[in-house]
Amino acid sequence: MWYTMNLNNLVDRSFQAFVDQSAQAKLILLHPRSRYRSVLTARLIASTDAQVYYYSLGPDDIDLQSFLTGMTHDLAGQHPTFGRHINILHPDSYHDPELLLETFVQDLSEVADRPTYLILDEYDRSDSADDIQLFIERLVGRLPDNVKLVINSRTLPRLSWVSMISQKRAALLEDDLLIKQDFYGTETTGKHKLEVFALGPGTVIMNGAAIESWEGHLPRLLFFFALDRPIITRSEICQAFWPELAMDQAVNVFHVTKRRLHKALDLDVLVHDGGYYRVNPDLAVHYDIMDFVTALMDGRTAADAKKRQAAWQRAIDIYRGPFLQGHTDQWIQDRRADFRAGYLEALSEMAYIRLKEDRPEHALALFQRALAEDNSREVIHREVMQLYARLGRRSEAAAHYQRLVSDLKRENRKPSAETQAAYEQIVS
Repeated sequence: MWYTMNLNNLVDRSFQAFVDQSAQAKLILLHPRSRYRSVLTARLIASTDAQVYYYSLGPDDIDLQSFLTGMTHDLAGQHPTFGRHINILHPDSYHDPELLLETFVQDLSEVADRPTYLILDEYDRSDSADDIQLFIERLVGRLPDNVKLVINSRTLPRLSWVSMISQKRAALLEDDLLIKQDFYGTETTGKHKLEVFALGPGTVIMNGAAIESWEGHLPRLLFFFALDRPIITRSEICQAFWPELAMDQAVNVFHVTKRRLHKALDLDVLVHDGGYYRVNPDLAVHYDIMDFVTALMDGRTAADAKKRQAAWQRAIDIYRGPFLQGHTDQWIQDRRADFRAGYLEALSEMAYIRLKEDRPEHALALFQRALAEDNSREVIHREVMQLYARLGRRSEAAAHYQRLVSDLKRENRKPSAETQAAYEQIVS
């Protein structure tokens, strides 16, 4: 009796934690360490508070085509029209990931007429499928507003969790515990101490000495790429770095690059284990990206106002510049945008704290820092204009608006109706 009551209480707390996090994030992972993953999944399926679609991956889900075919078949049994768009696609369409994504999102939108959970159970069956991992990661950013994705897995999926957490798209739950640090279980007690700074130009310090000799930029970038996910495959690396090369050529270049990476640090940085590459556990890695995302999580979740403020300030201090500043590879630009979103959030939250403290000049400076990092956020432009007006600097508010109009005009755009209304209120 006691055990049953205690289990029920634990599941209740886990379910409440899930509800709290799903209000914020688009993707919820029931972490492999969770003891009650299956119980919580069953409770979600039985819930009447939301619409639930459930798919358990099978042994045939070894590539994206098999995965989508199996899922649409199963979900059609839960909703008769599910998959009606994706099922009429020509087989050649499976060579067009963007079309598949758009079509799947269209199918989801049509069957999600109220808050909806899409549960992917036994997700670890897709561990070896690069195309499934990429599809799911891109899907998270395109989900309809009222749809949440839930993953139940016995292994940590090969997704870029830290970047998704940075932009508030994902949350990792271990029963009722929200994971806010050590997202990948990175080794911190290895033989060699490694300090890694990716926010800025990208610096690696080993046992107190900066690594200077990389024999080109690719070995260094390969190391940062390996830190992006829990584990990576050779094909993922080749696709990110040398998409224009045939696979056999890309593999040859990869092995040369890997040898140069190992030479730079004088040890095997990447180890091959079970078909995957991961950072050598003999390296005790301290990574600024992990600290940055932990600070963001603390700022979002700390109950105490002073702790939230300290966390936001810590995130601002850690952000020394855009991710791997100076490089233009597509995967770097994607990550840069993700971490920039977290930085803008921290600056904005600190600005609002300063406004509550009646320190508008400090708030204005923080919003201006945000615009210096990303000039495209109209909501921040409105805050700047309104603060100028509050400080009696209406001419500067008007000048700021005119600069915004000019910047947008170069992109064949106009300020939003909300921004125009804010301006008209200020000048009136």
